[in-house]
Amino acid sequence: MDSSDFFGLSAISYILAMVLYITYLVFKKETVGIVATTLTCLGLLAHTVAFGMRWKEFYDLGQMGLLRSIPLTNLYESLVFFVWCLILGYLLIEWRYKNRSFGAFVTPIAGMALAFVDISGMSKDIHPLVPALQSNWLLAHVAMSFIAYAGFAISFATAIMYLSMVSDNKKSPSYIFWTFVLAIFTVVLVAMGIDFLTFKVAGLSHKAFIKSYLFKATFRSDSTVVSMLSYLTALAVIFAFWNYGTKIKRLITPFSITAEQLDDLTYKAIAVGFPVFTLGGLIFGAVWADQAWGRYWSWDPKETWSLITWFVYAFYIHARLLRGWRGVKISIVALVGFISTIFTYLGVNLLLSGLHSYGSM
Repeated sequence: MDSSDFFGLSAISYILAMVLYITYLVFKKETVGIVATTLTCLGLLAHTVAFGMRWKEFYDLGQMGLLRSIPLTNLYESLVFFVWCLILGYLLIEWRYKNRSFGAFVTPIAGMALAFVDISGMSKDIHPLVPALQSNWLLAHVAMSFIAYAGFAISFATAIMYLSMVSDNKKSPSYIFWTFVLAIFTVVLVAMGIDFLTFKVAGLSHKAFIKSYLFKATFRSDSTVVSMLSYLTALAVIFAFWNYGTKIKRLITPFSITAEQLDDLTYKAIAVGFPVFTLGGLIFGAVWADQAWGRYWSWDPKETWSLITWFVYAFYIHARLLRGWRGVKISIVALVGFISTIFTYLGVNLLLSGLHSYGSM
């Protein structure tokens, strides 16, 4: 067995665990929760073994030293590392709070990331490092960035849980916002799944994938009827999330988790992720950029959106610590921050070009 086999095992474990965590949230069967946690732990073990094996494969291929051989040089490798950080962080939270209800909100993010790997058809091959990446700063800059992203993803999940508990008025802006965000996440994932099932794409460049296949089976279909039905279905999904969003509160309440705990957990996740992102993502990235390209900052799209993301989370920290913001307002900022993070992580790679284009598919 090679690293891809172990990655496959971990992906299956996480997706099964996601289904079981959601089942546990709905039916509150302790046995189901235990099995979900066990599968998640086994998935993390397989994931760790796979990452170590790929690291060795990269080391054997390039012979560039241990630190320069960390497998974080393309979109596929960064996604699987992000999922590893996310699952590890979630298991620590489950152990600390003795509450499995978080799993129904965190594991879908991991499931979406892993689904994106297969849906997009990105290459999983190991390729030699381009000159700009042949630096010891690779480990510090990239690894710390994705550790921060994992913290931001956890804050997104807990902020969604918080808003679902305190937002009962369907006409309030906060309720409309968080149900809309969840609905869009769902619609995009399903649409990408239909693309994959329809076209069986694999190994394409990101530009070819976006131009020829992304949403081509639904929203961008050549058939006007299919396109219109796709948009109508998306509106129906958004309406369903808005109409039935209050039921999520009924699912969370029996698990002895309070809104105050969720608000505090959102803050703790960002309080860990923000300084790590500041140091690893921005400062170390600037030092590495100076060594690779001769300047600390070039307003590359990736750099620009990283700075935007930093400002959103800096505003979160400022508003909470200095302005005393709590509850709904600050949770919405956490959601906006993660949306910015996703665009920094995936949107820039897929839609824009620049010095960071080596991080594409």
